Amino acid sequence: MILGSLGFAFMGVCVKLAGQQGIPVLEIIAARAFVSLILSVLDIKRKGLNLLGNDKLLLIARGVVGTFALICVYYALLHMPFAEATVIQYLNPLFTAILAAIFLGERLHKVTLIAIILSLIGLFLVVQPAILLNTQTTSFSMWVAFIALLGAIGSAVAYVLVRKLAANNDSSVIILYFPLVALPISLLLLGRSFVMPEGITWLILLMVGVFTQVGQWGLTKAIQLSPAGDAMSLSYMQVVFALLLGIAFFNEIPNMLALLGIVIIVFSTMLCVTKR
Repeated sequence: MILGSLGFAFMGVCVKLAGQQGIPVLEIIAARAFVSLILSVLDIKRKGLNLLGNDKLLLIARGVVGTFALICVYYALLHMPFAEATVIQYLNPLFTAILAAIFLGERLHKVTLIAIILSLIGLFLVVQPAILLNTQTTSFSMWVAFIALLGAIGSAVAYVLVRKLAANNDSSVIILYFPLVALPISLLLLGRSFVMPEGITWLILLMVGVFTQVGQWGLTKAIQLSPAGDAMSLSYMQVVFALLLGIAFFNEIPNMLALLGIVIIVFSTMLCVTKR
């Protein structure tokens, strides 16, 4: 899980670096989808599975929702400090719990409700709207924070669809449908905004896809080897990595209110994923 968290953290670094090179969000997503598509097809062929899987309409829906969520997440990474964008994305387990209770009939524990309240407080401190201390202390707008929040909600919807699909489909097939849908959608929306990468930018875009696969492999393997709650609690190492990498690569040091909000969100979401 630590390896997977490190993979996702470096994926975020590469996304931000690609954006600094002038590559549009949709082009970064297309590059990631292209690499993931090749690796996913090879994995499914190795397993001898049917590429298209079962429940095709639901699989396509998972791909569409995942693409929408990723656009929001990557946009936030490009327009927010690295650590703050990462921690807002990590609200998705709470949204997943709420949606699973509504649509899958899963029980919503009291601990989860407490975690939701704490997370909203933490989110308020991270975003720091203008009403706080009568000043705007963050380096990003409320609109960008809203986009980041939409990314977390979209990810939660995608995870609920994955839970529904897992009964009849192999995980590799479910993973395949994301790049299968994301690639044509991102290219279509990108249109004439394509920017030809130069030099090191090619490597950065390649590593977005590679680090994504490392993250997904680590996450999947950890859940296979240990209880999901225990595995997911370790995934919050990504927030620590995001803080350190944000300082190292982008000289981004969160202020004290943002740090407090990050701690509250991580603590509250760990309560949610490790409850018994």
